Amino acid sequence: MDSSGKPVLYSYFRSSCSWRVRIALALKGIAYDQEPVNLLKDGGQQFSTEFQAVNPMQQVPALKIDGIILSQSLAIIQYLEETRPNPRLLPQDLKKRAQARMISDHIVSGIQPLQNLTFLKQVGGEKKLEWAQHYITCGFKALERILQHTAGCYCIGDEVSMADLCLVPQVYNAERFKVDLAPYPTITRINKALLELEAFQVSHPCRQPDTPAELRA
Repeated sequence: MDSSGKPVLYSYFRSSCSWRVRIALALKGIAYDQEPVNLLKDGGQQFSTEFQAVNPMQQVPALKIDGIILSQSLAIIQYLEETRPNPRLLPQDLKKRAQARMISDHIVSGIQPLQNLTFLKQVGGEKKLEWAQHYITCGFKALERILQHTAGCYCIGDEVSMADLCLVPQVYNAERFKVDLAPYPTITRINKALLELEAFQVSHPCRQPDTPAELRA
């Protein structure tokens, strides 16, 4: 394996996609450097010529590792899983592994994109909050039902999986958009348990190099 120096993560402190990768890196004990990309400053640093050379999709995260650059959080996480398998983030049992991927996709494809910065800019004005709340609520209604059948301490039984890496940042977003979490006791319980783990704490948006002073823990 090409080990060309320490990995570099291009990240934004409050990006849920970036947070998923930060959790994975922390869980697997991978030391890395972080290159902040401010999604708001200067019209969005992700649109700069310099960053387009890193990720032509103009999105975070991107991870420079093993002599390549990867984008898309789940692709990054699965590469880390395949090249650095311990501790594992996908269950050994094939049915549980499929469920972990299903829940991850449910969040990263079915909920998060509909309330991210790009969509909210298009919605605009006073409708932003209502839009975000609507789509998070729709997604959480389904997710709560799914988790009632798959969860133990965490999303899939009692081992942390890729699904958990997707859940916690999405709950953070729900809280930012003032979604009532009372109807989702399973989601709330799992999120609370995960936030007690060190990897989820050190990767939290309030503890990043680019976290504004007023938002730091």
